Amino acid sequence: MSWLPRSLFGRNALLIVLLIVLSQLGSALLLEHLVVRPRLAQLADSIARSISAIHQGIAALPPAQQQAFVQRFNEQARQHAGPAPAPAPALAQPVLTAFQRHFVDAVSRRLAGQAVEVSWRPEEGGSLALRMQLPGGEQTVLLPGVLPERDFAGTWLLMSLAIVVLAVAGALWFQWRLNRPLARVVGAAHSLAGGRPPPPLPQDGPTEVATLSHSFNQLVASLDRAERERALLLAGISHDLRTPLTKLRLGVEILASDSEPELTASMSRSIEELDAIVQQFVDFARGEDDEPRVPLDLNVLAAQVQAAHADHGRALALDAAHALPQVQARARALRRVLDNLVENAYRHGRPPVSLRTGQGDGMAWVEVADRGDGVAPEQAEMLKQPFRRAGGESRAGASGSGLGLAIVDRIARGHGGRLELLPHEGGGLRARVSLPLR
Repeated sequence: MSWLPRSLFGRNALLIVLLIVLSQLGSALLLEHLVVRPRLAQLADSIARSISAIHQGIAALPPAQQQAFVQRFNEQARQHAGPAPAPAPALAQPVLTAFQRHFVDAVSRRLAGQAVEVSWRPEEGGSLALRMQLPGGEQTVLLPGVLPERDFAGTWLLMSLAIVVLAVAGALWFQWRLNRPLARVVGAAHSLAGGRPPPPLPQDGPTEVATLSHSFNQLVASLDRAERERALLLAGISHDLRTPLTKLRLGVEILASDSEPELTASMSRSIEELDAIVQQFVDFARGEDDEPRVPLDLNVLAAQVQAAHADHGRALALDAAHALPQVQARARALRRVLDNLVENAYRHGRPPVSLRTGQGDGMAWVEVADRGDGVAPEQAEMLKQPFRRAGGESRAGASGSGLGLAIVDRIARGHGGRLELLPHEGGGLRARVSLPLR
């Protein structure tokens, strides 16, 4: 059902409101059938008997005395009726409440056949007007004070509305208190999914909510321990491999004069590839939280990366957006992002490789594009995982640890952004990192 609220708070609030309203309606029906209608019938019976007695008493008087008696009776009735309300316009019909209308109808039914016509006169202080056919002519007798001054239905309606408002307000407040810890858990889960460790959740409230918060805190602590152990393992392996690589590099340099140049160059390239893999291990194990965030211009950062790779003989085209707003970011971490993406483009793709910046939807972005074979759309998310490679021919056979895109994705999520692997028009891959402007 599309009209139902999607949130737990909205659904529980709707259920509470409906239950309270239905209970009040049920109470109203019970009150009407068990109290109002019996009371109305009893009052109508009593008034009908009194009217019959008055009618018979007036009819028993001589016709000449009937009018004088009715006048004295009505004058005394007006004195006891109290002040009359403001007179209505001459042509306007008196507005009766539902209770008054049902009362007049009930009395009229009980006086059927007695030559008495019953009506209600608000202008007479709220009195019954009895038009009687008597031997001496038609006479109108006023009977005040037969109903309470305050309308029972109106008073009950106001009290019911007040009860509903108080009950709904109390229920919503209670549901809000119950929903607030759940909202904290959801926010902490989003923070954890974005690569940002959340602060410990308060373990208060009902037992079930406190248990949920406690379990989530244990989950976060376990993930943090696993992350630290993995980082320690990678850092240890990387540190242990540095010494053999240094010895190998030194040995190659010593044997360079006695070995074939092609063999020496091949061994040097292999050592550099191993060193790059070890460096990726170090980068993946290194945290970024110790680096402060500063205002950063992505155009300036892209120009620095272009100049650095130009020094190594790599031509990078740069298409910088005009007047690109600054982002709050960790400069060294984003520099590592662009270096990894450019290295990934040259290693797994084909030139020309280009850098491009832009903005849209509240995000500033920088992307690295190549003209390789690209990746299949269904493999884009898989490539962001550590030690995963694409299944394409050009990218599957290349060297590397499979950590480059995982490092980029983790840094992007740590900034509240995202990494997207998009197809390049004309062939190739665009690796775009988007960062929030605010």
